[in-house]
Amino acid sequence: MQRLLLFFSILFVPIALYAQTISPYIVTDQLGYRPASKKIAILRDPVQGQDAASVYTPGASYALVDATNNNAVLTGSALAWSAGATDAVSGDKVWRFDFSSYTTPGRYYVLDVTNNFRSYEFEIKDDVYNNALKQAVRSFFYQRSGFAKQAPFAETGWTDGASHVGTLQDKECRIFSAPNDITTQRDVHGGWYDAGDYNKYTVWTGNYIIELLKAYEENPTAWTDDYNIPESGNGLPDVLDEIKWGMDYLLRLQKTDGSLISIVGVAHASPPSLANGKSLYGNVNTSATLKAAAAYAYGAKIFDNAGLGCYADSLEAAAKKAWDWAVANPSVTWSNNDAAYVIAVGGVGGGDMEVDDYGRTMFKLEAAVQLFDLTGASVYKIFFDNNYTTSHLIEWYYTYPFEQAHQETMLYYTKVSGATTNVVNTIKSRYNTGIEGNNSFKAYDTDVDAYQSYLEAYVWGSNGNKCSQGLMLYDTKQYGINSARDADAVNAAERYIHYIHGLNPVQKFYLSNFNTHGADNSVATFYHSWFAHGSALWDKVGVSTYGPAPGFLVGGANPHYDWNSCCPSDCGSPGNNALCTSIDISKVKGQPDSKSYMDFNESWPIDSWEVTENSCGYQAPYIRLLSKFVKQNGSSPVGSSPCTITGTIDQQEANSTITLYPNPSSDAFQLEIKGSFHINVYTAEGKWIESMDGTDKINFGANFLPGLYEVQCIAGERTKVLKAVKY
Repeated sequence: MQRLLLFFSILFVPIALYAQTISPYIVTDQLGYRPASKKIAILRDPVQGQDAASVYTPGASYALVDATNNNAVLTGSALAWSAGATDAVSGDKVWRFDFSSYTTPGRYYVLDVTNNFRSYEFEIKDDVYNNALKQAVRSFFYQRSGFAKQAPFAETGWTDGASHVGTLQDKECRIFSAPNDITTQRDVHGGWYDAGDYNKYTVWTGNYIIELLKAYEENPTAWTDDYNIPESGNGLPDVLDEIKWGMDYLLRLQKTDGSLISIVGVAHASPPSLANGKSLYGNVNTSATLKAAAAYAYGAKIFDNAGLGCYADSLEAAAKKAWDWAVANPSVTWSNNDAAYVIAVGGVGGGDMEVDDYGRTMFKLEAAVQLFDLTGASVYKIFFDNNYTTSHLIEWYYTYPFEQAHQETMLYYTKVSGATTNVVNTIKSRYNTGIEGNNSFKAYDTDVDAYQSYLEAYVWGSNGNKCSQGLMLYDTKQYGINSARDADAVNAAERYIHYIHGLNPVQKFYLSNFNTHGADNSVATFYHSWFAHGSALWDKVGVSTYGPAPGFLVGGANPHYDWNSCCPSDCGSPGNNALCTSIDISKVKGQPDSKSYMDFNESWPIDSWEVTENSCGYQAPYIRLLSKFVKQNGSSPVGSSPCTITGTIDQQEANSTITLYPNPSSDAFQLEIKGSFHINVYTAEGKWIESMDGTDKINFGANFLPGLYEVQCIAGERTKVLKAVKY
């Protein structure tokens, strides 16, 4: 492959202002670049696919132009990628303009001087991605189940009451097989909507928690306490507050024997607070229990280091109970959309979260690593050392994004104190072999991808896989695999961020409603039950009143997309059949791989979820990858910090819980503690407001002004401090 060559000069000359056209043929990261980053604009001539009728002939000269005064600060020429070949993945011919040498912070655009076409404006600055990280994490706040999204934390247009907290919903949830049996009722509120659906899958929730914990542990000073969520300002980085929201839910799913409920299936509506159908939970299974054991153990270490010692203790206890149950019950499976359950109760949830024997082995290895790291107990180390060779990484010498989490289980072991040396060496050697292969560093070295973010296969959720591929490359540096590759690892990984941010053949900034946050062509609509097709408030930006909430990463290009198999004429009625042709899907179907995308959100039978649905499973890897490239403005929390003992909350253990709700509240707060207790209430500045005594339950705060308060709860020998938000 021909490598990029560029000849440039740095100068400061005014550029003519006549009839400059923003061009879809000059694509950049729409937010911009760090000064130290490689900075390359892609110039594209579409040959195949949805825009093949267009023609772009690149000019002889390009300029980086200061957008504040229209002075060219650097000029140069670009040469063709791969000697002018058409890229099969995108259907484009591609040239590149490299302005990496220019590092002065500011606002710029790239100009084709000959044709007078220009790119969108973008910035060069150290913190160019910090707001994107904040908004991406805030998407988890909007995904919170059972939590009111109210001002000032929810932005105008995306406020809503708490969802799934009504009669026979999450706080009174019953098992799917006996929905009329009150003895099966339990509190499973909280957690996050999994994706565009509101169901809550335990294995996947555990994945999201672990990914966010890694994001925090790897870059603790990347995170700040000002993301404008209800917990902001409490002394903990807000990403840890968000993780704790998910972890508290995961604790509620654990039964007294240590096993975990596999799924909570819920009703859907727009907005979520209008969903009024029953919630049902599925059976326990080994996979959910092992995944939770890993999440609990990892969380125990992180929260203990952050000063939440009592919370960490409860997580450690939960992790050990989960491990012990899984050891005694190694093959308990439950598939939530098994045909028998669909016939009996209409199914529980949507996607099937059950795994095979290999998957359970990988989950057990993951739990073993985290428990060994937390406790140092030999039982976990022995299991890992005796079974790690069953992983595909070790067997195949191969790395790929579909098993990134399993590969990182191996890698994580290599940094645990007391790990067996020869096991560590084997893992690092295998990973180095795999990451140097055709689909990773060799693809980087030989420049096989025109848009510089190679992916072996584009499938449903390709944007998530892009982020996983970027993380795989960065892991070379993260885990000390090959120090000679550290600079390459950083550069290669950052290219996948550029792809997500618009350096792609459809010039799409793949996060939702981001044009007010620095992008120019962000996702205007995507498949989500809240931001549904036809919603007058939340459908499409510019069509509905508000469009969707900002910061959600969508699935991305999917060349395997198709409308439902009932289309075009067998969908049950003429009206249903007409839905098949309600939108032209040719911009997605039959396109080159990375061009198989458009913004749409139609449900059945168009099935847009295969392309545009969000998922926490895409969001968390994006957040983690992006956090490696933000300006480090945070600080690691140290010392003591208040915490709430959650623990497992079967009915017989509920008396160990301190509950404050609603929180935030526009009226009174209700505090529940089993038995007699005393409270002292202070402002965030430490000014005493009031004190009260109570038994089991009290109400307070109806006359409080809006703000953040600390509630000191004293019950016997226990003293806990809670945060209360009045709005």
